[in-house]
Amino acid sequence: MRHPSQEEQTIVPIGYKFDAYPEKRNIINIVPDVEYKKVRDIFILKQRLASLFNRLANRQIFSLIDSYNQFYDFDLNRVSLLHFFNTISYGSTPWITTFETFLPRLSCLLSCPSDRNLELDFSALKSETKMHKAFQALSRDACRRIIAMSDCNANMQKKLLKEFSEYQENIESKLIVMHPPQRVFVSKYADKDLSLDDKITFMFVGSSFFRKGGQEIIQTLKNLKDKYNYNLELTVVSSLNIDNYATKETPSDLEKVKHLIEHSDWINYFPQLPNHEVIELMKKSHIGLLPTYADTYGYSVLEFQAAGCPVITTNVRALPEINNDRVGWTIAVPKNSLGEAIYTTKEDRYVISKLICERIEQVVHEIFANRAIILEKSQNSISRIIEHHSIDRYAAKLRNIYLEAIGADKT
Repeated sequence: MRHPSQEEQTIVPIGYKFDAYPEKRNIINIVPDVEYKKVRDIFILKQRLASLFNRLANRQIFSLIDSYNQFYDFDLNRVSLLHFFNTISYGSTPWITTFETFLPRLSCLLSCPSDRNLELDFSALKSETKMHKAFQALSRDACRRIIAMSDCNANMQKKLLKEFSEYQENIESKLIVMHPPQRVFVSKYADKDLSLDDKITFMFVGSSFFRKGGQEIIQTLKNLKDKYNYNLELTVVSSLNIDNYATKETPSDLEKVKHLIEHSDWINYFPQLPNHEVIELMKKSHIGLLPTYADTYGYSVLEFQAAGCPVITTNVRALPEINNDRVGWTIAVPKNSLGEAIYTTKEDRYVISKLICERIEQVVHEIFANRAIILEKSQNSISRIIEHHSIDRYAAKLRNIYLEAIGADKT
């Protein structure tokens, strides 16, 4: 009797915990002919109770991070395999996790003390029972793979594991890197039907406007337009959130940005849009922008490149792996050993802001001196997505991981 090949085998079903953007981007319905099923667990209940108490108290009494990023269902969900994002499981059902920073992603780790350069001191975690329990779960046979989204991400995990050497070899043997997949929106620049002879259109996408460099973008482009009368336009898709994370923006900063947007006929502003409408705007834009202070990955860079838009980014975290001066433009900022920008003090933030503004200005001058560079970098961006973020190759690799994880490759 002939056994089915891996290509012929079906995997039914794969469980996932959330259906948020990261899961849709990296997990749900990625592999054809696989049934994906949303599952429930005890931590979902804890999360809902914590959310209820926080709302009743009108303040955050309980952190939701740990409930989001842990899973235990008493093995009641009938699935072949669990595939999570940032989450670890304590059950015996085979599971894998795609992650963006560290595993386990627990509040005690995310609040780990750091020095002036944001270098984390993991030694304080050695006495945390939660950490050991989580690493034990990652070491068990049920955990089949942990998938880092970038080399930077994988290196961060390895650095953490050095502090927990008793688990290091076991967990590192399960660690692989898989950059997110990205379908191409245009096959060549000509598909954009966008002239290089008229105005040059720039675009920014991101809810965390200030952290992602939005303030520097608007101010620099305004100065250039006023001084050189450049024929440029900016599209901003952002809720203009204040997250007070890296840039320490104030309500006064927000009011200045709102005033500038409202009184500038060269800025098109959208508080939010469905993703498909964002993509359509990208296809009508020349240049993408993500001069961010802090980002774990930068999905918008992939989407811009897939739409034939070269992107201006900083060089933090995974960004040097997905953007360079051949396909776009990069802004070098001071970083620590984890690849994160150093923004601890007001002076640090001033340095980063100055570097972002200066490099954007330099790039805009370069573009208006030689508009053909957009065409060259656009073609290179599209080629880069095809070569490094193929959905078909990503799905085939993930399918093999699923089969290996459930032992189907041995049938």
